[in-house]
Amino acid sequence: MASSELTSSQPSRPSRPNLAFRQLRGQRSPAEFAAVVRRAAREIDERVSCDARYIGRVEAGEIRCPNYAYERVFLHMFPGRTLTDLGFAPRSSVRGRRAHAEDDAPLARTTSPAFATSETRGAHEPYDPLNPQDPYDPCDAYGTAQNDENHEESDVLRRAFMTGGGATVAAASLSPLGLAHDAAAAERPHRRVGGREADALEQAVRRIRLLDDRHGADGLYRRAAAPLRAAYALLDAGTTRQATGDRLHAGAGELAISVGWLAHDSGRFDDARSHYAEALATARMAGDPGLEAHAFCNTSFLARDAGRPREAVRAAQAAQRVARALGSPRLMSLLALREAGGWAGLADRTGCEQSLARAQALFQRGQSEADPEWMSFYGEAELEVLEAQCWSTLGNWQRAARHAGRAAQLQDPHFTRNIALYTAQLADDLARGGRPDEAADAGMRVLDLLDLVQSSRVQTMLAGTARVLLPHRRASGVSAFLERHASAPRTP
Repeated sequence: MASSELTSSQPSRPSRPNLAFRQLRGQRSPAEFAAVVRRAAREIDERVSCDARYIGRVEAGEIRCPNYAYERVFLHMFPGRTLTDLGFAPRSSVRGRRAHAEDDAPLARTTSPAFATSETRGAHEPYDPLNPQDPYDPCDAYGTAQNDENHEESDVLRRAFMTGGGATVAAASLSPLGLAHDAAAAERPHRRVGGREADALEQAVRRIRLLDDRHGADGLYRRAAAPLRAAYALLDAGTTRQATGDRLHAGAGELAISVGWLAHDSGRFDDARSHYAEALATARMAGDPGLEAHAFCNTSFLARDAGRPREAVRAAQAAQRVARALGSPRLMSLLALREAGGWAGLADRTGCEQSLARAQALFQRGQSEADPEWMSFYGEAELEVLEAQCWSTLGNWQRAARHAGRAAQLQDPHFTRNIALYTAQLADDLARGGRPDEAADAGMRVLDLLDLVQSSRVQTMLAGTARVLLPHRRASGVSAFLERHASAPRTP
């Protein structure tokens, strides 16, 4: 079947203006709104060449459904909304049944752009048409227009690990992660892997982090295990270039940490410990101090949550020894906070305060080029909530509530899961500090977010708050919170 039929089968139809998208632009000019889109893209490590012309085409209805890169950016800008809410047509209605059939199969690489399907590398999708006179190609997610060998589609929704040629791929057909249905079923690659696989692996890690930030870990963990096996299969396949091998090791290790975090945040502590240990082993085999520091950092956090505070302290100290040469004050600040959490668990107020002071001082040095990519979550809001957790562990509820409230106020609204987490922390600190009415109000705000967030951590915290508030049913708002909490669905 000639794959070019996909692009020619789209019937011509009059454009219908996208009034919903125009309304979202508000009083900003198309150029100003395009700048907002590009800035949002950078926040999630995506690159789109958006300008006023592209915004105009969307609002005119010429682009009935954006390509996947723009979809990720728009959903990041407007959390909780779907493409339909933004005025676009459903992707299924635009692409047609033939494209659906191809969605279920791994995509082989084509050698000529003339025979590229709408989903092959660099292909221009029929639902996001290319204006050949437009220097800003909205279908080129990275704005590169490089040669065919180097251009890698950013669409990790559809494939994560490609080996090319006739080899079976670890296909990215698992929505919404874009990772393999069953990596164990993938055949061993018939050739050495290279830069394309490393690119896809790094994108998969970013995608998991983004989805976790939005929705929490509970719905993601089981679907991320198979791609992790695929990542380590790529390592076993080998590569001809040392630099590519280093990237693959780093990517596999970061993916192990990301999957470990999904297990950690959904209460599967044993699984998380195994994944973090795997990442640590990968880091040491590859001689990668950045990855090793990250693995120790998460191990410390897990140990704190699992009730092993002394291990939390030691893992955080090990991470600081490794990370000291990396030159990132922000990383050292986070690791000091991990150590502070361990000291708080040991009821060592002096050790905790010293670590907190060190974390604050290091944070004030600001960002640097040496800051790891995975630390994008670590800003003032995260610093505040981690300090709140230390004071909460030490039983200083008033001080904990002050920091948790500040964290919730400072958090970027795009990070829905963190807003829910920080507000749950605030509700618990207020409840334990003898302020039941304020705790109930904060708890209600968390319940409002549970339709968007699936996190066992948040639900566990909220359940603890509800137990503390039971004796205070007569306080303003408490009874309503308890009733609503009791009727709220639980994550299975």
